[in-house]
Amino acid sequence: MTSAKISILLFATSLLLCTGCRVKKKLSEAIPIQHELWDTLLQTHVSDDGWVDYSGFRQDSQKLKTYLQLLSKNHPNDKHWSKDEQLAYWINAYNAYTVKIVADHYPVSGIKDIKNGIPFVNTVWDIKFIQIENHSYDLNNIEHGIIRKHFNEPRIHFAVNCASYSCPALINRAFTATSLDQQLDDAARRFINDPLRNHPAKNPAQLSKIFSWFKGDFTKNDDLKSFVNKYAIKPISADAKIQYLDYDWSLNDQQ
Repeated sequence: MTSAKISILLFATSLLLCTGCRVKKKLSEAIPIQHELWDTLLQTHVSDDGWVDYSGFRQDSQKLKTYLQLLSKNHPNDKHWSKDEQLAYWINAYNAYTVKIVADHYPVSGIKDIKNGIPFVNTVWDIKFIQIENHSYDLNNIEHGIIRKHFNEPRIHFAVNCASYSCPALINRAFTATSLDQQLDDAARRFINDPLRNHPAKNPAQLSKIFSWFKGDFTKNDDLKSFVNKYAIKPISADAKIQYLDYDWSLNDQQ
């Protein structure tokens, strides 16, 4: 066999071995970013009670775009970012991109009305409209594939906002690494004691369906009652049963 034929054979073999291979994505070298612009937008367009002025966000679309561009150019990484810097980034990103997709479709009666793809299969949370460096994400990727998978932090369920009435209220301040633990504690306390969303002192205790959907996150180190009672002003009694409230998916727009 000639050397030319051998070269062709080796090339063909390498192609076969690489069938289905994926090109490895370049690792980010980004350094931690500041979230002041998102903080300003939240203070301007979200009430202290967590109701959102989506029309205001539409009018401020250039500022929101600028913040999202900042996110898109700076992917968190283990080399330069602490765990708290990464988690604050991903919570802010989830909330900012949720506001973005709702504002783009506003007025809409609820986030579930924003659809893409196959009805009853693909939801708004499956739309890959988020580009961060060389990664494409949907909201599910961020919440379940990144935040819940890598941070083991049940309090994030009170921090990420799904733009709906029964969700934990959208906090009108950006999350930051320096204040993250206190902010997550405050978010847990606020949600658990919010009479629009939970009634822990009743018998049976009435809790958000979030505590049912993600029960495994809340019970890794505690039983559910113990977790709730760490934050409840009026705790669940020892003999109380737990009832989960219906979830209202109507939009959390300004009342």
